[in-house]
Amino acid sequence: MAGLKGLKKQRRIQIIALAAVALVLSTALIGYAMRDGINFFRSPTQVVEIPPPENEVFRIGGLVAEGSIVRGQGEAVTFTVTDMNQSVPVSYTGILPDLFAEGQGMVGTGSMVNGTFIATEILAKHDETYMPSEVVDALKEQGVYVDPDASDS
Repeated sequence: MAGLKGLKKQRRIQIIALAAVALVLSTALIGYAMRDGINFFRSPTQVVEIPPPENEVFRIGGLVAEGSIVRGQGEAVTFTVTDMNQSVPVSYTGILPDLFAEGQGMVGTGSMVNGTFIATEILAKHDETYMPSEVVDALKEQGVYVDPDASDS
C-alpha cells in the first residue's frame, strides 16, 4: 500500500511540473506574438528629448500645428504634430480621417526615419470634445491643456 501512495504523489508532482512548463511556454509565446502589437505612446517633447531608434514602432500624439499641413502627390501629406513645447514633422501616405485638421488632436502610429515620423496610421478626434487620453495627459504635463468642459467663471 505504501508504494501506491508514493506513486500517486510522484504522479501529482509530474502533473504540476508539466502544468508549470506549459504555463511558462504559453506566456512566452503570447509575449512573442504581441511584441509588435504593443506600441508605446510618446509626446513630441519625449521624441525630441530621447529620440527612439529608427526601427521602433510607436505612437505619437498631440495637436496638428496651425499652418503645417502640406498635401503632396496623391494621398501624400506632411504636417507637424506639437504638444506646444516641441514639434515633430510627420509624413503620411493614405486617406486621412474626416476630422483631421489643424489645431485638432491626433495620434499616429509609425516610426522615426531621418528625423521625420513616418506614419502608417493616423487617428483624429471623433467629435468636438474628444481627444485621445494620451494626448490630453501629454498636454496637461506641458501645462497647455484647457478643459473644454470647464466653466469660465
